[in-house]
Amino acid sequence: MKKIPANILLFIKVYAIAITVFLLFRIILVVTQYERIGDSSIFDILNAFVMGVRFDVVVSSYIISVPFLLSAVSCLIRRNENLHKIATAISKYYLIVLFSLSFAVSAADVPYYNHFFARLSVAAFQWIDSPEFVVKMIFQEPRYWFIVVLLTILLFAFAKLVDKIVIAFNRNKCVINRYVMLSSSLLFIVLIFIGIRGRIEEKSPIRVGTAYFSNNPFLNQLGLNPNFTLIRSILDASKDENKIVSLINNNIAIANVQSYLNIECPNSQYPILRKIQYEAAETNRCNVILVIMESMSAAKMSRHGNKDGLTPFLDSISNYGYYFENAYTSGIHTMNGIFSTLFSYPALFRRHPMKGSSMLKYMGVYSTLRGNGYSTIYFTTHDGQFDNVEGFLIANDCERVVSKSDYPQEKVKTTLGVPDDYMFEYSIPILDELHERNKPFFATYMTASDHGPYYIPEYFTPINSEKRKKIVEYADYSLKKFIELSSPQKWFDNTVFVFIADHGSPVDNLYEMSIDYHHTPLLFYSPALITEPQVFHKIASQIDVFPSIMGILKMPYYNNTLGIDLFAENREYAMINAFDNYGVISENWFMIVGSDGSRKLYKYRDKDKCDYSVENNDVVEQMDMYLRSNIQVYQYIKNNNKQVAPEVYVP
Repeated sequence: MKKIPANILLFIKVYAIAITVFLLFRIILVVTQYERIGDSSIFDILNAFVMGVRFDVVVSSYIISVPFLLSAVSCLIRRNENLHKIATAISKYYLIVLFSLSFAVSAADVPYYNHFFARLSVAAFQWIDSPEFVVKMIFQEPRYWFIVVLLTILLFAFAKLVDKIVIAFNRNKCVINRYVMLSSSLLFIVLIFIGIRGRIEEKSPIRVGTAYFSNNPFLNQLGLNPNFTLIRSILDASKDENKIVSLINNNIAIANVQSYLNIECPNSQYPILRKIQYEAAETNRCNVILVIMESMSAAKMSRHGNKDGLTPFLDSISNYGYYFENAYTSGIHTMNGIFSTLFSYPALFRRHPMKGSSMLKYMGVYSTLRGNGYSTIYFTTHDGQFDNVEGFLIANDCERVVSKSDYPQEKVKTTLGVPDDYMFEYSIPILDELHERNKPFFATYMTASDHGPYYIPEYFTPINSEKRKKIVEYADYSLKKFIELSSPQKWFDNTVFVFIADHGSPVDNLYEMSIDYHHTPLLFYSPALITEPQVFHKIASQIDVFPSIMGILKMPYYNNTLGIDLFAENREYAMINAFDNYGVISENWFMIVGSDGSRKLYKYRDKDKCDYSVENNDVVEQMDMYLRSNIQVYQYIKNNNKQVAPEVYVP
């Protein structure tokens, strides 16, 4: 070690410390997601950790490159002692600040992955407009406290160690032969460059896809460093080609979607606008209550195989309405769930559908029902400004948003506001008031309890001991309480309740995209109005909720969306989206298109991990064309302000 130049020895030590810290967070991730390892071999697990070291070296090499060059130059001209001290001080603080930030990213990645089943990326900045909300959400969830405390200790220890290493470096007089110093520094620079590339192959440096080596999605992602995925996603998002989706020629996409939607005589200005009429002589002007359930994956229900008894009430009422067993959400964020359910458009990769410099108008369920004489309202447990929901809905003909500021302060328990059951309880007098106006109402509820920080009221007693299971039980209890509170009301018998999730939960661990993260219960429930319950096995999408509500109401309207009436039409495919990946689901196939353009085809009903894309290329092409056409049409509509046809827009 004494023969190694002091400046190189300094950075070798920093390398070792950084790799150790990254390794520690990777171990923590494994502990928190241990069940996802499944039956993977020890070799695959070790391979994931080796891959992790490679990505950790890439991140560390980027950080170390600048201060190493600075220290090498200062050692070569050591005769200027003041310059050497300045260069050393700059290098020290550079290392402390940059590595501290990288460790903070690694710490944040653990809860982020636990929630989204994906490594940290630019999508996380969709919450950047409400940092206070996010900080409270983290600190009010006890299981994240350990990460915060550990990070604090590590940052303090790292700063002390770097300071100690730099002091030792300053004591060294760089007496080594200048030519040896120069040659060894050049060699180390080459090693840093190789570290940055992550590979010695000349064709391509290391990429996210490099980490994917097995059939286990968790182990594939385990090898990634969240700093790498974050920076890579930011760089990709900044590219011009990523700012506007361009998957297929607009004219081809429009023609395809018109064919999918059976539009025979399209409007020349609004390519997917169609007038929907019903044979029934009378319109059923009943009330509609839409409940968007936070994280309520179908996998949490007994009827879909769950053995923990988490949703006894939801399971019971699913037998007394119109239940769609194969319904899927568009995305994996609440913002996607709210937007797709109310406005019948799919998730558009990482784009936030309700934010922007201008409030876009849509011919969604709020506008359509308000134009037909309905009162419209939206209930949420927390701050209505989060995700820009309140402003966006108000701009789209929701007359009132009831949020955290409306509830008594003592009922607000976490940053997510009031518990679900209290939101429902609080809403009953408001719905009574709407009923007294002698006009039907449309109300949407966005629950939040099944999202950290978890809060379970002391008056609720669950049967499970695990907190994540207890909170699902509480969410189900809240639904039961809502129906019990509603049933004595005058408006109950003339009301259709619609239950769907904003998104599911990544319970399964079979494929690169979690089906359970999108598979949602979809139930139309009304004991008085739905007298012949039915279970539908057809494919359904979240974007079909609005047109299907109109189908139940038998109310003529103009549909300018990509959704269909599930009671009158059949959907061949459901589209799902997670960050830069997208998927298409049919009755038998699940196709996944990765961010690198790779396409895989699975027999998901058999839980088959084999890729059938090669021998079924025609199926892959058809499914991929369906999604690309629909996404492109949605992008075209946004770009050309075709969301609203003024000549038929009523409100």
